[in-house]
Amino acid sequence: MQLPSFPNISGVPDFSRRLLVDCSKLLDHQVGGGVCGCCGALRPRYKRLVDNIFPEDPEDGLVKANMEKLTFYALSAPEKLDRIGAYLSERLSRDVARHRYGYVCIAMEALDQLLMACHCQTINLFVESFLTMVRKLLEADKPNLQILGTNSFVKFANIEEDTPSYHRSYDFFVSRFSEMCHSSYEDPDIRTKIRMAGIRGLQGVVRKTVNDELQANIWEPQHMDKIVPSLLFNLQQEEGVERSPSPETEKDKESPVELTERCFRELLGRAAYGNIKNAVKPVLMHLDNHSLWESKTFAVRCFKIIMYSIQSQHSHLVIQQLLGHLDANSKNSARVRAGIVEVISEAAVIEASGSIGPTVLEVFNTLLKQLRLSVDYELTGSYDSFANMGSKVIKVHEERQLQEAVIKTVGSFSNTLPPYQRSEVMLFIIGKIPVPGMYPALGSANTGLEGSRMIQVMLLKSLLQVTAGFQSTNILTALPTSFLEPLLSFTLMEDAEIRLLVLDILIGIIDRHDNRHKFSPVRIISDIAVLKLKVDKCSRQDNLFMKKHSHRLYRHIYLACKEESSVQRHFESLYTLLGLICVELANEEVVVDLIRLALALQDLALTEEDLPVYTRCAIHALSAVYLNLISQLTTVPTFCQHVHEVIESRKKLAPFLLPENVLVESSEIPEKLEKVEGEVLFAQTKIAEILGGSGYNTERLATAYIPQITDEDRLSKRKSIGDTVSLQLEMESRNSPEKEQRSTAEQITFETLKQAIDSVNVDEQERERRRQVVERFQTAPFEEIAAHCGARASLLQSKLNQIFEITIRPPPSPSGSVGNGHGRSHSIPVYEMQFPDLCVY
Repeated sequence: MQLPSFPNISGVPDFSRRLLVDCSKLLDHQVGGGVCGCCGALRPRYKRLVDNIFPEDPEDGLVKANMEKLTFYALSAPEKLDRIGAYLSERLSRDVARHRYGYVCIAMEALDQLLMACHCQTINLFVESFLTMVRKLLEADKPNLQILGTNSFVKFANIEEDTPSYHRSYDFFVSRFSEMCHSSYEDPDIRTKIRMAGIRGLQGVVRKTVNDELQANIWEPQHMDKIVPSLLFNLQQEEGVERSPSPETEKDKESPVELTERCFRELLGRAAYGNIKNAVKPVLMHLDNHSLWESKTFAVRCFKIIMYSIQSQHSHLVIQQLLGHLDANSKNSARVRAGIVEVISEAAVIEASGSIGPTVLEVFNTLLKQLRLSVDYELTGSYDSFANMGSKVIKVHEERQLQEAVIKTVGSFSNTLPPYQRSEVMLFIIGKIPVPGMYPALGSANTGLEGSRMIQVMLLKSLLQVTAGFQSTNILTALPTSFLEPLLSFTLMEDAEIRLLVLDILIGIIDRHDNRHKFSPVRIISDIAVLKLKVDKCSRQDNLFMKKHSHRLYRHIYLACKEESSVQRHFESLYTLLGLICVELANEEVVVDLIRLALALQDLALTEEDLPVYTRCAIHALSAVYLNLISQLTTVPTFCQHVHEVIESRKKLAPFLLPENVLVESSEIPEKLEKVEGEVLFAQTKIAEILGGSGYNTERLATAYIPQITDEDRLSKRKSIGDTVSLQLEMESRNSPEKEQRSTAEQITFETLKQAIDSVNVDEQERERRRQVVERFQTAPFEEIAAHCGARASLLQSKLNQIFEITIRPPPSPSGSVGNGHGRSHSIPVYEMQFPDLCVY
């Protein structure tokens, strides 16, 4: 073996310099070219292949030819892959410590290519080395290194591994990426890059873990409490972001807000049924902590993203969480509660029809509860007399805004429901409204009657929202007795606003062809064809409804016209209601009754001289315009001619009895109404004669309509006893509706008044007894109720047994035995026994 020659050996300084350079390269895992170059052949092959991918000058980038050799070696010997990763990790750590960032980038590029190429069973150990290097970069202070590590992690997150990992943890990455999302770096451009890197990193963590059951559960609260607020923080920065002009296209450059929204939607889209709560709760807490409910805009935007991103069958879970959060903030300021309600309203519109879930009534119960609490707060001026919140100043206008928001939300919810569920909601709300004498007041002890009145108004407004746009093919199911009776009872109340709401509710339910707006303004029209009314033939259900409930509707319309506090809007609604009944529900019998009702209103205006002049004139105008409508719908020429003649006479002699001069903002009525008679009045006998020739029931037309008296007058607590007993009774035959038998008017005597007063006391005692029974069933233990009902059942059974024992006897036998031998009687011969005629032949 020939030893190498060393020329110029005397030059010790040059020789020492070359030896130092070679040793340093050897320590840096680079192959030396001089004295120690021969030592490279003694190192493992995988290290030599790794060393060869690094160039002399880091600016030259990765040596691609050598990288291909390293990749081929890793695929050929997968058992060496973990060693390659560990060696690369060692080099990268040293380069980071020595600030050789060029070599750091080359090392990360090599790792990325190896990850993309290798999917063997031993990749897990290589991944651990890779994650260690990414963690090292993320812990660095340099923004470029953090962004480099994030980009490598995102590439890794998009790789589907062939083998599961049982021990890998991503807690550090969730915390670090969340911290980067909140970066406060001085340079705004670098700060934006760091935040976007953090968002992409969180997106990568979600993609890597959300569908892998063996990975850490990313939906756990400790992770969601970091991920969701970080995304919302960047989503909120849209207003403060200023776009700098750049030659890059919008496709190439994505703003942090757009990236955040896309990441947030992806996160929510992957949420399963059991994960919705953990994903939505941090949103609620973020909005609370940063007082974002009051502005509403950002909160509404967040929940629109949520509702559009999650699976549609999970929408009701979000609504339930919002309702629960509303309950939790029931003693917070009105602006906060109004913001939550506004969000609920917007979310309900997005929610698919009928997907609120099985607890539909619970949703409305929560909203109505908030409505009641708001009324209490407004009247009492404090949130809780026992808490330390009394120092908060309650602003009435804010509570009013909250009430309007709740009512709007009730309407939004009801619009998503099918008709049958909407009918249930209507019954539920009407059951919550306090009716004098029938239901207890809902107001608290501090609010009193004013609280009950306000709750009545608010709940009726909510009911009006539910009935808006309500289309029901069967009027019997839309207006059942349990709903119609308490609703009509409000027409007997003195409060004008309540009566107007009831009329609007009835109009909304009865109007099934969108005809209501065609009746306003209230005017005499010579040809109603210009109204383009949609008239369909009455169905069997419509006829049954009118046969069952028409007398209630007529009676309450009649009494509503007598109210002294009624204004223009009331009479317009009454005309619309009467017109809809005529168009939607009228058959021949109903038309006759409606004509009788219109003539009865004319008599009312003539006889009730104690009514205000405006009310009497408005009733005359209502009667005229309604008879004009009916006459043209019946298409009887002589009837139309008579109505036209009366209207023309009024135009000349009494224009203040027509709607054009009364039902307007500036009405033209006299100070005192003189006696109205003659040709300006509609003649009932003449109308009966005219319509009788066209096949209508003459007897019924000739009979004046008189409303029946019911218990509602006494239960309303507003009609006097004199008013109650002065009404005449009208008894109509139910078996033959065409024949009408009317009892004579009762004579008012001292005994009659005494009996009426006694009956009121009896009614009060009966109501008190019923209240006690209801209270017992609401508060008593179940065992006590069961024992009480069992005792009554046993008593009833014993009485029945006694009756059966007395009345039911076996027939006497020829031998004289009766029953089971309990008694003996004389034997009756067969020839002396009395048999029915059918048994004798």
